[in-house]
Amino acid sequence: MSTSLDGLQFPINPTSNKPSSSQTGKEIIAEALSIVDNKSSMNALAEKNWRKRYPIYFKALVEQGIRNLNNPITIAKQGLHKAHHSFDFYRNGQRYLLKDIMKDIDTANLYTVQLKGESETAPEWYVPYKGQKLQGQALLDQIQTWQNAGIIEPSHADALRAAHAHPEWFDLSDRTMVLFGAGSEAGPLTWLSKWKANIVAVDLPNSRVWDRILTTIQQGNATLYAPCAENLADDTPTATLKEKLGVDLLTQTPEIAHWLIQSERQLDLAAIAYLDGEKHVRVSMAMDSIMQYVSEQKADTSLMFMCTPTDVYAIPKEIVEASNLKLLQRSKSQRIISESISMISAQHFFKKNLDALISCDNGHEYGIADCLVVEQGPNYALAKRIQQWRAILARHYGQRVSINIAPSTTTHSVTKNPLLKAAFNGASLFDVESFHPETTNALMAALWIYDLRHPESVANPETPLDHPLELMMKGANHGGLWRVAYLARTALPFAALYGLANEKLPIKKMLKVFKK
Repeated sequence: MSTSLDGLQFPINPTSNKPSSSQTGKEIIAEALSIVDNKSSMNALAEKNWRKRYPIYFKALVEQGIRNLNNPITIAKQGLHKAHHSFDFYRNGQRYLLKDIMKDIDTANLYTVQLKGESETAPEWYVPYKGQKLQGQALLDQIQTWQNAGIIEPSHADALRAAHAHPEWFDLSDRTMVLFGAGSEAGPLTWLSKWKANIVAVDLPNSRVWDRILTTIQQGNATLYAPCAENLADDTPTATLKEKLGVDLLTQTPEIAHWLIQSERQLDLAAIAYLDGEKHVRVSMAMDSIMQYVSEQKADTSLMFMCTPTDVYAIPKEIVEASNLKLLQRSKSQRIISESISMISAQHFFKKNLDALISCDNGHEYGIADCLVVEQGPNYALAKRIQQWRAILARHYGQRVSINIAPSTTTHSVTKNPLLKAAFNGASLFDVESFHPETTNALMAALWIYDLRHPESVANPETPLDHPLELMMKGANHGGLWRVAYLARTALPFAALYGLANEKLPIKKMLKVFKK
């Protein structure tokens, strides 16, 4: 049957003859739950209001994942298997299952363009923060301040301290780092370009994007390897390169995978591409398909992901206790206001952040930090869950996997949502800190290097974990969200109000009682 569809797509619903991201999402989550919690699985399939009620089922994934050490592996296997058997890939009017594209589709050749940076500056690491360039003791002091405030977890602070103590780690001339979505605002390109890395940049054929990538590389000391559909001469000027370079993860998925396995180097694959709405799920599946194939062909491949803090996670018992303590230590005025609003709204607002502890068969108890923001939608949650599943499964099979929770960051993709922008601006009302992109980039790039270099990092599959979900617990920079007294989405409207309020408005002065 002839079709105008191209590349990786959600499956067509036979009833409506249109793709349905909600139906596919429900089916994937239901399959992930099917063995560990059949009742929740069936409820997910029958859910009529997926757009608003999806957090229930994502929380069930974590709750069931906590209870048994084997459950996270089972959930990841089931979810990824269903996903790869659900999505379609179209090429020249023909439909293929995503799982078959690496072997069933004839691929066009991609050529490699190499460009060396012009700087001879030695690698260094610092953290841009509030107009300062934090290094040395000033950086260590700020790390301690963040840790004391509960903005970052101790394991995140320890990783940053280790990176600070080992400047030699930042000479990455021995690493080949593949960035899917290299031009991402929240990505590490700028730092890798200063650290002598061999950077394989994968991004869309877009002259504006490639102008920025090429300029960044030229100003640094790294070496760029970029894909191109044409076999260009070595002396091709950059003005021409920016018009010629690039590939589309959604339509050239098998080409990218086959191009990467031609490299004789060990590869570090970073899934940092982001697209809005349902495209985010599709690009996550494209990256997952490539990562899976390259890992099968090159067993020494490592993987890297960055998690969002606005998700639902298993967390250590001590964080639950810290959140409960914060609830008990509220000021009298804060308690009266929040409890009154909670009662009037039937607990729609200012709901307690954390539920009871959940026992695991390893003898430990864990809590759940449910920081999902409904407005971000089920597609965003599914895209990030796919990445967690791949991380858990890959480490289980012996791969090095760096996956860390990055703080809420004021990137364009986030701040174009007025509610989220206002909420970030008012986050300090609840002792939560959002970061500017340049700060997040510096912190998370250093954490990736720590995970690659330190033998005892949890990224190393030989490092023992008490529970598979500790892979996401360790190294977390959640900006304080795990430790707030209220469920994030029930306090979000008030953080937004605080962020929008002008300094002179009485409403802001009134809300400052939360800080007393």
